[in-house]
Amino acid sequence: MGADALFKRLAIIGIGLIGSSVARAARQFGQAERIVCADLSPENRAEALRLGVVDEAFADPADAVRGADLVLLSIPLGAYGAVGQAMAPGLTAGTLITDVGSCKQSVLRDLAPHLPPGVSFIPGHPVAGTEHSGPAAGFAELFRGRWCILTPTDEAPADKLESLRAFWAAFGSKVEMMDARHHDMVLAITSHVPHLIAYNIVGTADDLQAVTQSEVIKYSAGGFRDFTRIAASDPTMWRDVFLNNKEAVLEMLQRFTEDLTALQRAIRWDDGDTLFKLFSRTRTIRRAIIDAGQETAAADFGRDKADKA
Repeated sequence: MGADALFKRLAIIGIGLIGSSVARAARQFGQAERIVCADLSPENRAEALRLGVVDEAFADPADAVRGADLVLLSIPLGAYGAVGQAMAPGLTAGTLITDVGSCKQSVLRDLAPHLPPGVSFIPGHPVAGTEHSGPAAGFAELFRGRWCILTPTDEAPADKLESLRAFWAAFGSKVEMMDARHHDMVLAITSHVPHLIAYNIVGTADDLQAVTQSEVIKYSAGGFRDFTRIAASDPTMWRDVFLNNKEAVLEMLQRFTEDLTALQRAIRWDDGDTLFKLFSRTRTIRRAIIDAGQETAAADFGRDKADKA
């Protein structure tokens, strides 16, 4: 591992599903000589050590990042400012910082002011995950065949950007560069709004007085089961996503509401042609997603692994 490792010390702040998956992948593919973490939860720190995911675990982010040449934040979006302030005393010039957050404009806003001179920050977002959480839920294959979007600023050093690109590529990720604002718009429609819809429809089913909770569970068809899987995602993370990408989410929700109103009209007036055309178009999109390799075995592997744990 040592001679070929991209980084000598990888410090992961937050050792949940994504953080522990990065640690596993970095170890499996030899991308870091030493892997450490910081986490507020004593249970998470102990579990990460017991599983061999990290070599050391700290409560204070400043201790974890001291001497690290790569720092990866895997924390709720609402914590970036406080964590940035806490880890700043341990950072030195030359350190590269990245993250895995689902919003990019907010992390630039909240983290950058706390970074000492000479520290580079290149935001990132691996578009991968499962509904499970915690160090035990992670697995090295999570990023295989998935996109990782990097949103560097104009000031990002070219050599740091190339090192980070190679880091994610080593895990089997397909790496793409994107403007932070554009990233937030794309993810609003492909991820954030679908999650909001899932949370809402599961909540609506739970609120229905005419249908008992046992019937909702007993008679859940495939579509509703998919919604419940999405709605089982980490509530803290998704609360912060919507609060930190609200402009893009609200814009996409407005468009969705308009389209939903058109569907209501088609159903009310027995407009089967409109319904059939929409369903045919969306079926084509689903097939394109499969053809693009974004319906892979990696996520299923993670779900099966966590379900059996």
